[in-house]
Amino acid sequence: MAEQFPKRQWGSNTNFLARLATELASTKPGSWLIRKVTPLDRAILERTDAKYTLLGPIGAPVMLLTTTGRKSGEPRTQPLLCLHEGDTIYVIGSNFGQQHHPAWTTNLLANPNATVAIAGQRIPVRATLVESDKDTLFARFVEITSAYSVYRTRTARDLRIFALTRA
Repeated sequence: MAEQFPKRQWGSNTNFLARLATELASTKPGSWLIRKVTPLDRAILERTDAKYTLLGPIGAPVMLLTTTGRKSGEPRTQPLLCLHEGDTIYVIGSNFGQQHHPAWTTNLLANPNATVAIAGQRIPVRATLVESDKDTLFARFVEITSAYSVYRTRTARDLRIFALTRA
């Protein structure tokens, strides 16, 4: 078995702030607001190697994923919630339930080599699109935040899930 990824969960997912963040993210205006503050959140996460987030101690496992832009060839960094499973991290391309896939998922399809910043560490990874057992993984993402259930109802597209392993 490969080395496990570090975990960092700032706060509790049952505290007031976490409940408020989930309720906010579950609304269309809240999703819009979170998308608008993402650049500031990304800056905080980058400065702290994904130890701290603008959203505060919401008890959700947060990381930064840096992919290579499929058109530009430039690094593209996105803060994401993630699901730990020992030596694998899963990420989901919910895009807040928008009708199009997030760009980072298309980048990973074109080039599966990426980097994650998590718990103060930067780790090279290789991404694999998950084809089976997606319902079980999706249910585990809903355990992190029920907002994922709402995102799934907003779009008819299949939400891409990727398994990230150390490169």
